[in-house]
Amino acid sequence: MNDLLNNGLLKLNFSQNEIDVLKPSIEKYISELVLFNSAYNLVNTSDHDEIIVRHIFDSLSAADKIKKIALAIQQKKGDQKILIADIGSGGGLPGIPLALALKEFDFTLVERMDKRCAFLENVVALLGMKNVKVQNVEAEKIQPDTYDIATFRAFRPLDKKMIKTLLNTICPHGVLAAYKAKKEKILEEMSASNYAENSYKIIALDVPFLSDSHERNLVVIGK
Repeated sequence: MNDLLNNGLLKLNFSQNEIDVLKPSIEKYISELVLFNSAYNLVNTSDHDEIIVRHIFDSLSAADKIKKIALAIQQKKGDQKILIADIGSGGGLPGIPLALALKEFDFTLVERMDKRCAFLENVVALLGMKNVKVQNVEAEKIQPDTYDIATFRAFRPLDKKMIKTLLNTICPHGVLAAYKAKKEKILEEMSASNYAENSYKIIALDVPFLSDSHERNLVVIGK
């Protein structure tokens, strides 16, 4: 079990020292996901190794990209802290793995369902995550211009209404970073939302031990 997690984190370019710090927290988080999954419907599997690959590694596959975006924004903001939101966090993905890996940034896990927020608050307390807070609210009701980066794992299509809602949550200098699957599908969705190809970026993600048939990309849209 630990070898899979360790080896995948190495493939994601974490140092062994970083991994030694990350692993206990990630394992505790996975245990909580498995424990509460049947009651709260947090993820689509309760298999330990499948959670590691399809959810933990998937979430962390964009960590270096999101860090780079955050540092670029921080240069413009000066000494002000960067605030990253995980919109529709559900069971805390990608927000919790990202917050564990990127402790220098503040995270808000935005979730509309009360029981999932209770789960998230429990995990945050259990792991002692000082850089994370949980917000029980619908995306449409978030105060405009709140976050520097809004990220989410988009299992539903990126339609025009959804993009507009999410862009409204970020500051004028902010960025929307959506985890998506096939590039071909992304191009179709963005075209249908009247976005020209030069108005956003598609960054390929390499998820360790994920089947080659499961293409993953990060869609980055500036405000």
